[in-house]
Amino acid sequence: MKPVLRTGLAAIAATMLIGTTTAFTAPSNASTASVAHPAKAGIATLNTIVNLPNGAWTDTPLEVTLPKAGTYALDADVRGRLSGTPALNTYITARLWNVNSGTEVPQSERLVYQIINLNAVQAEAGGNQTAPISELIRVSGPTTIRLQAQRVDAVGAASIAQIYSDGAGYTSLRYERVGF
Repeated sequence: MKPVLRTGLAAIAATMLIGTTTAFTAPSNASTASVAHPAKAGIATLNTIVNLPNGAWTDTPLEVTLPKAGTYALDADVRGRLSGTPALNTYITARLWNVNSGTEVPQSERLVYQIINLNAVQAEAGGNQTAPISELIRVSGPTTIRLQAQRVDAVGAASIAQIYSDGAGYTSLRYERVGF
């Protein structure tokens, strides 16, 4: 009789175990809201032309918001276009601007493009180029970073000075959280 009793108890235990397991895996009618986590990385692209006046830092509409405290890698590709009639020495510089603190991201200023043509020939000179900016920044909370640019006419004056994007190249700004 003992073997039958053990078999019977084993069958009852197996049934209870299966029933218990089924109870834990049965689908629930309750729905749960997903938790929104700030993005670890992001990118924004300039979709307009920004004309640059001489000698003044100009805000562009290109910006990203770093979502929370931490250390971030910032990377920008800045496309500038210049044109003018010699004698000419004109250039565009760009920098990253911390909107929250009202200060430049340290050491982020870059020469984007320069034309030096001091020839007496009055033919228009011009071109475009893309310059990279890569910096690390540590922030204590959500922070907006904006691209600024300026034109400097050292000799003569540029007839066109722009930060822009088109199918031949885009101005963009990226971030990635790399530390706490």
